[in-house]
Amino acid sequence: MLSPFTRFAAGLLAMAACGASATVQAQTSVKIGYAISRTGPGAGGAAVTTIPNYDLWVKEVNAAGGLKLGDKRVPIEVVQYDDRSSAEEAAKALDRLITQDKVDFILPPWGTGLNLAVGPILNKAGYPHLAATAVTDRAPELAKRWPNSFWLLGTSAGAANTLVELLVKLRSEGKIGDTVAMASIADGFGIDLSGAARPALTKANFKLAYDKTYPVGTQDLSPIINEVKALNPDVFIAFSYPPDTIAITEQSRIAGFNPKVFYTGVGTAFPLFKQKFGANAEGVMGIGGWSGDSPAIKDYLARHKASAANGAEPDRWASAVTYASLQMLQQAIERVGKIDRAAVIKDLQTGTFDTVIGKVKLENNMPTQYWWVGQWQDGDFYGVGPSTNEGARAPILPKPAWKAP
Repeated sequence: MLSPFTRFAAGLLAMAACGASATVQAQTSVKIGYAISRTGPGAGGAAVTTIPNYDLWVKEVNAAGGLKLGDKRVPIEVVQYDDRSSAEEAAKALDRLITQDKVDFILPPWGTGLNLAVGPILNKAGYPHLAATAVTDRAPELAKRWPNSFWLLGTSAGAANTLVELLVKLRSEGKIGDTVAMASIADGFGIDLSGAARPALTKANFKLAYDKTYPVGTQDLSPIINEVKALNPDVFIAFSYPPDTIAITEQSRIAGFNPKVFYTGVGTAFPLFKQKFGANAEGVMGIGGWSGDSPAIKDYLARHKASAANGAEPDRWASAVTYASLQMLQQAIERVGKIDRAAVIKDLQTGTFDTVIGKVKLENNMPTQYWWVGQWQDGDFYGVGPSTNEGARAPILPKPAWKAP
């Protein structure tokens, strides 16, 4: 009996022999598939950042008559599975999409881990892989190893270094001092970001008064906040995941810990953060951000709210990048004018794209501009770093005092 992997490889070879990347038959639909975390630990992030954008894009494209292939428009047909937040389930789902459903294109999963897990499969099968929710220092290496892959959120080092550059600027302006406290989750995200921030802070002559990790799933983060508060740092950095971001912010409010710079990790840009903290979100910094004053972003926000269940808003970071990646895929397909995945990959590598985040032209399969530091200001999470980005806002310093709930 052949193993599942052997059957999968045989299926790929059969597809290649049949010229699956350049169909000559009349195209009545473009079949697009994906496996996404509808259950499991990744479900929350996927429900905020990825699924609403997939739904919105398909709805809008089909409302316009479909994707333009040559001189006609062809509707999108969707095939989707629940990857259950599991790399094994994601791999099985992609096997089905490729060998059984024979989809024309595949959209990526949510999160760094699953994008890394499916990368080899998409590369072997020759599908473009637009990883819009993955942050990894391996991105430049992976873009070379898998030239079909595009890493649209950049690297951990880029995020950490941009934060430190902003802190240096604020210190030079006399708005903060030298003392920094840093907490990080003991998982890939926190390990990578703290590992990049630590030497950058030291090189910039900041005093790292606190530098500790906490285990994934930690329920009570008050001991960390109480310990850090006693040190009275000017800057607090938490490289945290969404549940921890909420807990750290709430505990800091309760404890009255209010440093001049208060920065938390993934989840700060989520609409849930604003809903949870209201006026107390003002001045909080975190990873991500967007050009909130951009007409294209304002239009995207309105369309997202109109389309999503209960008028849900997108997050102010990877949601817009995810939607932009779909616009890029659409423009590449329509410029090629047929289902030719190799040609679409080439167009993604070399083309220029008009998107909700502005014009995008990739270099070495990665963007040249990112939002790495955002701050809640007047009800929106604006990008403040890099300060050289178009649309960057000046940060509010010091962070306003916590208000009673």
